[in-house]
Amino acid sequence: MVHIDLLRHGETVGGTRFRGSLDDPLTDEGIRQMECAVANAGPWDEIVTSPLSRCAAFAESLALKLRVPLAIDERLREIHFGDWEGRSYAELMATAPLALTRFLGDPLRHPPPGAESVEAFRERTLDALRDRLTPHNLGRRLLLVTHGGVIRVMLCHARRWPLARLLEIDVPHASLHSLCGSGQRCEEVRP
Repeated sequence: MVHIDLLRHGETVGGTRFRGSLDDPLTDEGIRQMECAVANAGPWDEIVTSPLSRCAAFAESLALKLRVPLAIDERLREIHFGDWEGRSYAELMATAPLALTRFLGDPLRHPPPGAESVEAFRERTLDALRDRLTPHNLGRRLLLVTHGGVIRVMLCHARRWPLARLLEIDVPHASLHSLCGSGQRCEEVRP
């Protein structure tokens, strides 16, 4: 078995918004949140991170502290929200309430204008996960430092839920989730 822990980044500068591909750093509170999340977790044999600084800066620091290898995987970046990048829920409720409501109700059929499709996002995210579920990693414990959307896709897959249920999964800042798997099969490990 391969054990994979998924860590969402902490609070970011600029508050809650459709951040997607924006490269906003963590706040001091966000760093503290992540430190608390990993304080009694692990140990890990390797840390793999999204390239975005809200994940990568903490992952690099943790890898140095723990003296474990660090890898950057582009496929672990957040979904691109198209025209909604950088906008808050409040802004969208004021300017595009119907589009926001439809997206929150069914992100597959009602994506933001110009956004990466949820299906394409799922494929690249699950490709990254499958690459970790290899015989090479059997018996190893990995930490993936990534984003809420990536974690939701992986948990949806592990639970064998349809992708339409993606937004039902709660993934707060600096939350830690566990998966284990062998071959192409992956299951959620609940605490």
